[in-house]
Amino acid sequence: MVIKMKKVYTCFCTDVIHEGHLNILNVAKQYGEVTVGILADEAMVRFNRFPTISMEQRIDIVRQTNLADHILVQNDVMYDTVLDEVKPDYVIHGDNWKDGPEAIIRENVIDCLQKYGGELVEVPYTYNEKVKKMDERMKEKLAMPEFRRKRLRQLLGMRPIVKALEVHSGLTGLIAEKTVVESNGELDQYDAMWISSLCDSTAKGKPDIELVDMSSRIRTIDDVMDVTTKPIILDGDTGGLVEHFVYNIRTLERMGVSAVIIEDKTGLKKNSLFGTEVEQTQDSIENFTAKLRAGKQALRTDEFMIIARIESLILERGMEDALKRAFAYVEAGADGIMIHSRRKSPDEILEFCEKFRQKDKNTPIVVVPTSFNSITEEELAEAGVNIVIYANQLTRSAFPAMQETAVEILKNHRALEVDSKLMPFRDIIRLIDEL
Repeated sequence: MVIKMKKVYTCFCTDVIHEGHLNILNVAKQYGEVTVGILADEAMVRFNRFPTISMEQRIDIVRQTNLADHILVQNDVMYDTVLDEVKPDYVIHGDNWKDGPEAIIRENVIDCLQKYGGELVEVPYTYNEKVKKMDERMKEKLAMPEFRRKRLRQLLGMRPIVKALEVHSGLTGLIAEKTVVESNGELDQYDAMWISSLCDSTAKGKPDIELVDMSSRIRTIDDVMDVTTKPIILDGDTGGLVEHFVYNIRTLERMGVSAVIIEDKTGLKKNSLFGTEVEQTQDSIENFTAKLRAGKQALRTDEFMIIARIESLILERGMEDALKRAFAYVEAGADGIMIHSRRKSPDEILEFCEKFRQKDKNTPIVVVPTSFNSITEEELAEAGVNIVIYANQLTRSAFPAMQETAVEILKNHRALEVDSKLMPFRDIIRLIDEL
């Protein structure tokens, strides 16, 4: 009589196999025939850290354990499709997903198993100094310039739209790095960070007129890089003189920044939010394309991106001028086009995307929906947008809260009245990793 083996399923989203993973595999082996799912790159970047090795390599390190009878690729964070396909008697997982954002995945697994009588077996999470050290090394690897710099290009091939959040300090960088939410049965997070000249200058109490020099900007980048792993897009203002620009982008490339965005204006920079209310001069196509070409020639890798920001719509020079510039900038080597608008409606942005995509299907389009903030990421992606930047929301939300606190303390001559509105410092400290 042949006894049918029970089917067991477990899924890994890791670039290394440590004793905790081996423990799960050994437990799984005790329950029957083991199928191991390897989470696909696209799913990993949605809720976990970015993979540092290929999916094929991740499959190979599981195969080398000799504890997996079968290996497959799990394409989604949620288990519906894979459990419907495998129909395991048991799903084995560490018990570390009972709390936090991953609890929604646990609920999904339980719901799926209940449909046909499967069982979830949770293994106590293995955490010791050796495992902790391996996790720290993985994070350090992700933060290294050679891994971080190329990540934006990789994300453009994985995500329907790349989401970048404004950061201006190490702490705001940690917010962008660690914020994970559950929405409509899915987990989501920011893909990248935007270091804005406006918010960087504001945080330093300086006007946004390129007064904060590149050395100071680099200190902000260093602060953010020191505690995060996500790719960085830098607001490069006009790029300055060509001779300065080529030097600066080599520095940024060497540091591990993924992209710089420079705008086609000249003279003393005035923030685009002012539009035609202040005198602003747009550079000629000839001069700006020369700057783009010089920048591209100065780069040492193919990973760093130079993105051209077009101010034609801001300065009310029309769609034809914006498109003419866009195609010229791409011809000059721009790795992406950022199109900007001050209008409350996204109509002119959508019109630009439609007309640009008629001729150019591949060059990434970047938008900053500060004014036209009613449009969704899904709608932008459908229009052909590849990167959406939330360019100043953290700064704008922090300022009124801090100002209100300062006023209330002065009015009441004590801090009691504001205490209920303040986050306990221990909750802030939890964002900061201890060595």
